Amino acid sequence: MKAKRTIRKILFYVIISIIALSAIVPFLWMLSTSFKAREAIHTIPIRWIPKEPSVEAYTQIFKLSNVNFARSIINSFYVSTLLTIVPLLTAAMAAFAFAKLEFKGKNFLFSLFLFTMMLPGTITMIPNFITLKTFGLLNRYLALLLPALCNAFAIFFIRQNMMRISNVYIEAAMMDGASLYRVFWTIMLPLAKPVLFTMGLFNFMGAWNSFLWPLIVLSNRSKWTLQLGLGNMGTQFGNYQHFLMAGSLISIVPIVIVYIIAQKYVEEGLSTGGLKG
Repeated sequence: MKAKRTIRKILFYVIISIIALSAIVPFLWMLSTSFKAREAIHTIPIRWIPKEPSVEAYTQIFKLSNVNFARSIINSFYVSTLLTIVPLLTAAMAAFAFAKLEFKGKNFLFSLFLFTMMLPGTITMIPNFITLKTFGLLNRYLALLLPALCNAFAIFFIRQNMMRISNVYIEAAMMDGASLYRVFWTIMLPLAKPVLFTMGLFNFMGAWNSFLWPLIVLSNRSKWTLQLGLGNMGTQFGNYQHFLMAGSLISIVPIVIVYIIAQKYVEEGLSTGGLKG
């Protein structure tokens, strides 16, 4: 039995190591390629550590004539911040109503919200595009914000957490004369901080990495996000892999920073937000 447990443990660590390597190797290749000169990219055998490291790719991508890389980064920060804060606030308000308020048809309306989670996002793209075009909202960041205001998953996720919050806090506050507005801002939001940080991380990652919908509604290059800029670089600079790898690494950095800031809340938010196994 002891030998069997040892063999199982060895097999477990071998499998986990293979999975970890399969995830890490592409990142290491991207990092290595970004510091290579163009002529060193296709050398055989492959050199994981560049013989003559170069930052040419990082300097040149900011000088491209057809892609304003710096502007794309600023646009992505603006869009991601907007699509993180505003939809998070609307989802929190809706979740508070579904969790703590009583009104006619609440359960039916919440079931409709849950039903929308079963629909693929691609189904709603054409109706959303036609609606935005009718109101003249294309090529504006509102075209990215408006469809994101009603996030059924975010409402469900935050509601599950708010239902765990005791009504005693609300009743005590209202006995002291607090309005629903004050209860929401001063009691519910602070108590739901872990799940809000977790959902905010999801929103930021989704907005930062979004490509298809911004590609559809933003045709003005001055409004392009970083992902659209990288996509354009991929079609025009396919032979300059070090450019693409440098741009991709830059695009990863903000997500890593945001995750480091929010990580202490993520585990608690996942366990109390309805996703605990």
